Amino acid sequence: MTQSNNAPATARFGRTAMIFAAGRGERMRPLTDTCPKPLLAVGGKPLIVWQIERLAAAGYAHIVINHAWLGAQIEAALGDGARFGVTLRYSREIDALETAGGIAKALPLIEPDGASEVFLAVSGDVYSAYDFARLRARAEALAARTEPGMHLVMVPNPPFHPKGDFTLNEDGALALEGAPRYTFGNIGLYDTRMFRDLAPGTKRALTPYYREAIAQGRASGELYEGVWENVGTPAQLDALDAALRARARHS
Repeated sequence: MTQSNNAPATARFGRTAMIFAAGRGERMRPLTDTCPKPLLAVGGKPLIVWQIERLAAAGYAHIVINHAWLGAQIEAALGDGARFGVTLRYSREIDALETAGGIAKALPLIEPDGASEVFLAVSGDVYSAYDFARLRARAEALAARTEPGMHLVMVPNPPFHPKGDFTLNEDGALALEGAPRYTFGNIGLYDTRMFRDLAPGTKRALTPYYREAIAQGRASGELYEGVWENVGTPAQLDALDAALRARARHS
């Protein structure tokens, strides 16, 4: 989980993003028995399309999407990304490799020329109004560091996760203990140097990477209090769909 001895001294920020779309979506069954969760629609378009459009608006032209469950449907629905003004590339997994494992397998697509990259990663099943353009300065600062780090967007604790994940200090540093605690909003900047020692095909969550980076003082955060929904159940999907349609009628 630490930087390889052979890793470059710094990275670059090339406005590359990754969307995690490999999960099975068990809590969303039976809807996800025949449709991958990121393609479930709210407000007239799939969850993942909302993410792609916001990434494109913020200048992220190169987007990597990993998939496993019903992944062919994702590729058929989204294509090469031309209609969104971006280039989409797909990292295909037989079995979902979890988040860190998904990144490790997708590294050749995230950094096609082998140069270390600070990239943005988001979940394909989260809806938010967060402006990804806000992360540019953070990404450039991370890329200039000699030690790879991360920056996480935190949100107020939702009802299903009342204890939060990490503490966000006034100086923007994240801590494992203390208060106030917030929930990770599944929007984060990462340095590819952190994943070079993870063999492609390995199943690995990102949680150990969060904890190590935070413990070593290499993780920063920010609090976002705008629209954010982790869509986990059919009831949440229906509620978000109704809210977006009502908003569209009154706009």
